[in-house]
Amino acid sequence: MQHDETDAARHHQRRENRTMLLLMTPALAVVVILLVVPLAWLSWQSVRQDGGFTLANYYRVFSGTYLDTFLLTFKLSLIVTAATLLLGYPVAYLAASVRPRFAALILGMVILPFWTSVLVRTYAWLVLLQRTGVVNKLLLASGLVDRPVQLAYNEFGTIVAMVHILLPFMVLPLYSAMHKIPTNLSQAAASLGATPLHAFLRVFLPLSLGGVVAGVTLVFVLCLGFYITPELMGGGKSIMVSMVVSRNVEIYNSWGAASSVCVVLLLCVFAIFYLASRVIPLDKTLGAK
Repeated sequence: MQHDETDAARHHQRRENRTMLLLMTPALAVVVILLVVPLAWLSWQSVRQDGGFTLANYYRVFSGTYLDTFLLTFKLSLIVTAATLLLGYPVAYLAASVRPRFAALILGMVILPFWTSVLVRTYAWLVLLQRTGVVNKLLLASGLVDRPVQLAYNEFGTIVAMVHILLPFMVLPLYSAMHKIPTNLSQAAASLGATPLHAFLRVFLPLSLGGVVAGVTLVFVLCLGFYITPELMGGGKSIMVSMVVSRNVEIYNSWGAASSVCVVLLLCVFAIFYLASRVIPLDKTLGAK
């Protein structure tokens, strides 16, 4: 009798698994067609030249100008990530500490730039930071400088614009983590004699590290593949990886070189997500929970 019930349960489980597989088939087909196949083609192009196998494209990536481009990309990504963390943490902390009505207002102001395209926001920063822009006119009028300051078409302008555009991607994961921290924990620490600073450093900050890791991971990965803003704000002086890929395809028609750069960048992104998953689960890093 018990054996029959076990067989029936197994049969029911197999039938349920087959049903779930059938339901997932359309989604799996879309993933394979739109993601797996292009990645496989990209990998094949990176080692193919004149109909044969070659690693020359990868050798070029790890030497000369390409290596300098990768180093610059990682440097700018680290600076932008650090700046967004320093600016976003107090904003998220304030939103998590005030009443829901004020928190909604703060988050609304953070999300508001999403209603404008990245291209428009980048051109807005060009208007503000160029030599004849608003910022330079104010500096000249105030007497702080006697000639226009180069604020755009360099690394500084690129960093400023990228920080503004990517700041919401840091604030939202931070707020999500901070909002889940019980407020009575800090009160309990205060009741035991902890100062506000000590309670923050020993109680609140460690509990918010999950949001910090999620925000840092998202912003850093987005920085690695950013294209429009560095292209416009850098003025051709701050060449990032995405710009190298674009120029190899559009100007030099070198699909092998562009594919090798893409594959290396993709492996870097996978490595970053792997390291982040060692700290917090990957689903939390991606914002699934």
